[in-house]
Amino acid sequence: MTEDSLPTDILAHMIAINNVPPPPLRSIPRLKVRKTINYGQLNALCHIRGLESRRNSSLYLAAHDTFIKQYPQIFLHEKTVLPKVPQPVEKRKSDLQIDQKISQPVKSHNISLYLSEARGGPCINEGELSESKFQKFLDILKKLPVYRTIHEHNFVWKMLKNIPALTSQLRMIGDDGLYIMLTGHARRRVKVFRSLIEEEDSIVSSISRESFLFDVDLKDSTVVEFYVPSKKLTVKKWGVFGSLEVRPDMDECERSIVTDDDCEILKIPTKEYEKLKLEKVKRENAQKLKLIRKCPFYEIWPTLSIYELVSLSTFKIFPPGHVLVESGDIISFVGFINSGYCNIYRNIVGLVDLSLKVKKIKKLVYMGKLKERESFGEISILLQSPFTCTIITGREVEMAIIEDKDILALDPITKELMIQTAKPTFGHLTEEDVKNEYIKKVQEKEWKYFKNKTIQGIFQSKGVLPGFGKWEHDWSTIPKNFKSSLITYT
Repeated sequence: MTEDSLPTDILAHMIAINNVPPPPLRSIPRLKVRKTINYGQLNALCHIRGLESRRNSSLYLAAHDTFIKQYPQIFLHEKTVLPKVPQPVEKRKSDLQIDQKISQPVKSHNISLYLSEARGGPCINEGELSESKFQKFLDILKKLPVYRTIHEHNFVWKMLKNIPALTSQLRMIGDDGLYIMLTGHARRRVKVFRSLIEEEDSIVSSISRESFLFDVDLKDSTVVEFYVPSKKLTVKKWGVFGSLEVRPDMDECERSIVTDDDCEILKIPTKEYEKLKLEKVKRENAQKLKLIRKCPFYEIWPTLSIYELVSLSTFKIFPPGHVLVESGDIISFVGFINSGYCNIYRNIVGLVDLSLKVKKIKKLVYMGKLKERESFGEISILLQSPFTCTIITGREVEMAIIEDKDILALDPITKELMIQTAKPTFGHLTEEDVKNEYIKKVQEKEWKYFKNKTIQGIFQSKGVLPGFGKWEHDWSTIPKNFKSSLITYT
């Protein structure tokens, strides 16, 4: 009978385990000896006679006292080395010569430094501008000013003080914006001509030691042109120079100055100002587009045609009571009311009863008003037809207007579209409507006059004064609207 497979596997596994060699022996790591402990003294303390006796015995107590007293001796203490006064040592002549050569500054090859020194100006102290400071200076300048710390701003200021052109006088030219002086004092530069052939006024005598501030332009062989700081034309606090607009013909006196001391100057760049103007025009055009599209005559207009009107229109404000156009005249512009309103009047001939005769006079009859988002004047300009009414502003009115010359210069399609959609202002009114409105206004006025006169006569006949009653009022306080003294009738 054959053996079972399971006992065979177990037997093979046991034989394999017995054949595995034992793991290699590992050495125990050595303890690190501290340099601050005297191990010999520690070994002597541990072998004091009596430490292994009973604790209550006298021998143990004596050994314990000895251990406590000698315990501090196991620690090593470093010796304190006091400073030593150095003895002066005489140097040899060769060593002195070497030290002198090392201490001598290395002369720079920058010609601008020698030119500035020859003209009497200060020179840069290259010892202060070491390589490490200069590298730090460059790293700070790579940051935007808003991200610099106060320490970095002070460091930049100290480094810039080493530059002669900044520490003495600085020339500023306002070609790229408007500059406003906040603090400090400066002088404007004026044009001066000098002759080169006169001995007393030669080119050498006319240039001062600070000649790097002046610009020289040779017109011919005998005359030289200078721009020098003026003693009378000064720029103080809130003074300005430069311009917000690019002006090639700007005078040198208006655009350049020379600072006399530390100045704080506010700059408004021309490019940023141009961006601001473009943004303003963009917003105004959007407002005009929305206004014209809301007007009843232009609700069905295509967008391209409305854009053509937007480019020609400008906003204008009219005060209250301003006559925009009179009856019988051709208006000079097309108006789109953005805010406010305008009153519409029609002329009529009325009769005035004088003491001896009846006289005819022209009167204005109120017929209505033009409100916001309404337009007028299109038909009058395109068809050259006079207005049949007078338009007067009721209060301050802001409107977008297009001049008559711009309307007449439109393409024929746009003009025809405007004629088809627009209507005359209050053109539906007839002469009969105006007369009826005039009669209605006159009757209302006469009735009001008659009513007030009759009521006033009745009050006077009964002894009634307006504002006073016949009864006594028990008022704790007199009303605020009561102006006269209290009168009691019995």
